[in-house]
Amino acid sequence: MSDVITWTGVQSRRLKELGVDLETCPVNFSTPVERNKLFQQIEKKEVRSQRAKLSEFLARGKKSHLELLKEKISLTLHNQGFYRVTTPTIITKTALAKMTIDENHPLFHQVCWINEKQCLRPMLAPNLYSLMMDLGRLNHRPIRFFEMGPCFRNESDGARHNYEFTMLNLVEMGLAKEDRHARLEELASIVAAASGLTDFQFESEDSKVYGSTLDIVAGHEKIEVASGAMGPHPLDAAWGITDTWVGMGFGIERLLMVSRGDTTIGKWGKSLSYLNGIRLNSI
Repeated sequence: MSDVITWTGVQSRRLKELGVDLETCPVNFSTPVERNKLFQQIEKKEVRSQRAKLSEFLARGKKSHLELLKEKISLTLHNQGFYRVTTPTIITKTALAKMTIDENHPLFHQVCWINEKQCLRPMLAPNLYSLMMDLGRLNHRPIRFFEMGPCFRNESDGARHNYEFTMLNLVEMGLAKEDRHARLEELASIVAAASGLTDFQFESEDSKVYGSTLDIVAGHEKIEVASGAMGPHPLDAAWGITDTWVGMGFGIERLLMVSRGDTTIGKWGKSLSYLNGIRLNSI
């Protein structure tokens, strides 16, 4: 039985760089010549298409897909009564410890340390917990706020993770206990709809930090794009939080990747190699 002739590793990577869905391409060929000829035809066509997209993007001065998504989500949450906050990117080792992230926690080894006491935040939650503590002293309820900003982790899976990525965290305080789960699903669905997600499901998972979480998985590969929790929660005591609350965190680049039917996250984040999803050194 003769060996199956399919795309070479170099050809597969090249086609993915150009945004070609390999599942829609032929996978078996009679001869290497046949394969190489088709590869050249597809490559030439896609390079021409990518150049045209880049030229149009630059000529019209358009906003990137990432910026448009961030703006749409922000407007959607503002219309739902949420206030946007901006908190420091540098946080302390003490703040992480309040989240139970110490030397024995898996996430600790993914933290980008600046010095012995400070790091680039791997999540938004420590800062938002601090705000919850202060805002909780206000008399009115509910209290709604969100942050959308950069986080940093030493991740290993390049297809699903970026070293620097954008997180959206939203918090609502002061709900009746019996309303929390339904409200969490409602808020998650609102953000998913603003992101253009139509194929998503809720799943319950165990988290190293939050215990049981309500997650959103989306796309045919069931990629996790968001994770939610509710309080009262065991973490609350360290921050002096006594309110009921719901909160959910979304990876913005993941939302964009999945909503566009892609499987590689690197092209949608901050990059010198990609502009608006277009690989610059490949065209």
